[in-house]
Amino acid sequence: MQAMILAAGLGTRMRPLTDHTPKPMLKVAGKPLLEYQLERLFAAGVEEIVINTSYLAEQIEQFIAGRDWPAKIKLSFEASPLETAGGIQQALLSKKLNPEQPILLVNGDVWCDFPLQILRKTQLNQHLAHLVLVPNPEHNLKGDFALQSGQVSNQQPRFTFSGISLIHPQLIPLDKPAPLALAPLLRAAAEQGRVSGQLYEGYWLDVGNPERLRQLEQRIATTRQSTA
Repeated sequence: MQAMILAAGLGTRMRPLTDHTPKPMLKVAGKPLLEYQLERLFAAGVEEIVINTSYLAEQIEQFIAGRDWPAKIKLSFEASPLETAGGIQQALLSKKLNPEQPILLVNGDVWCDFPLQILRKTQLNQHLAHLVLVPNPEHNLKGDFALQSGQVSNQQPRFTFSGISLIHPQLIPLDKPAPLALAPLLRAAAEQGRVSGQLYEGYWLDVGNPERLRQLEQRIATTRQSTA
């Protein structure tokens, strides 16, 4: 199975921590956020992973080049960020992603203990995407999508998109100019009844600012102490 980690953002909400470090390379409990994402994909049995890069990309390049990884990792550099769907579009056009296979997509700045192997076994069938949704956090009380009987829609009440999904490459238009956002494409597909989903009520965190990074650090430390 192929996967993609979206890691090309500027990390503006995380400043000043990202003044000299790309957000995926910020360390939590001694390891970069990116390494945790990779480990979860490896554990799910993913064989090929694409990581898009842009801001301070050389740091991610050096990190990937400096290790012997258990899966094939390809980097997709963007001279300027192409947005979420634009990054996938470039990876498809450059043949780094297989246009015939679903893509396990993970935002590089989310932390979630959702078992990714579930998506490895998920069948899209007539759907263009399958979303993992979570209860709304305080910073997104209105949510993003509704969910009923496994079908995602744009109705109310809504849940928050976790940043974890399985998408069919056909969701991404190859003829539209980037930057191109993913959310409007998902909403359009949901309007057509072509997005499925599931609600996950385990731990999830959008690691979007220094305060949430500290929250994650504390959680990992507490978890390690309880299992020691």
